Amino acid sequence: MRVQVRGITIGDGDLVLIAGPCIIESWEHLRLMAGALKDVTGRMGMPFIFKASFDKANRSSIDAYRGPGLEEGLRMLSLIRQEFDLAVTSDIHEPHQARKAAEVLDLIQIPAFLCRQTDLLLAAGSTGKPVNIKKGQFMAPWDMRHAIKKVASTGNHQVMLTERGVSLGYNNLVCDLRSLGIMRSLGVPVVLDVTHSLQLPGGKGDSSGGNREFIAPLARAGTAFGVDALFMEVHDRPEEALSDGPNSLKLSDLETLLEQVLKIHRVVV
Repeated sequence: MRVQVRGITIGDGDLVLIAGPCIIESWEHLRLMAGALKDVTGRMGMPFIFKASFDKANRSSIDAYRGPGLEEGLRMLSLIRQEFDLAVTSDIHEPHQARKAAEVLDLIQIPAFLCRQTDLLLAAGSTGKPVNIKKGQFMAPWDMRHAIKKVASTGNHQVMLTERGVSLGYNNLVCDLRSLGIMRSLGVPVVLDVTHSLQLPGGKGDSSGGNREFIAPLARAGTAFGVDALFMEVHDRPEEALSDGPNSLKLSDLETLLEQVLKIHRVVV
């Protein structure tokens, strides 16, 4: 099965990058990151989908920054899409957001915590847009067949699955690369969310921690396994990021990492 996202084919042999800051911090920052990421991926000849969340509804603390919200966030992503000629994606959290999001987004993302929410999956599928479902931290990879069937029941078969780690006790995740093969056997393209797999949920008490130092080796390992796309949160100043800074890749390290994974990809495809 191949998924088409604004001229980009996922599951057809090319390694695709889905990347951007975890959350929309400001218009200026969003524009900076979109331009920088397009420049890097353009030099590498790598298909690229820009990602940033308009709302993070699952922050650890009530005091944490959530983003600009649905209306303003989609307005900014629409401008990014037009100015930089990029495919864009973001996550939705409630069924009523799906139709509005589909007016702007080229790929609708379902957060891992919500991968079993039937009404959300049906609403996303009903838009006709490609849907990327993140596997829940509590889910076995073979059980994701039910999420696929929920979207497919709307007549929409443009579905892909993303591995982002599984809970290993409290405040910790582990990435089982076997999940990539198991989920691909369900007949859909698979994505490795490198940076979220290295998150330590709630690990800093009122926010999540992370193991940024393992981003490069995990990305290389996932590519060697034969993943269809890599998902990475990238930030120019991760230590100052408003969300997921501890597990975000520093922008200045991106090009070197992409050179490495593309070399690996050319060997394994």
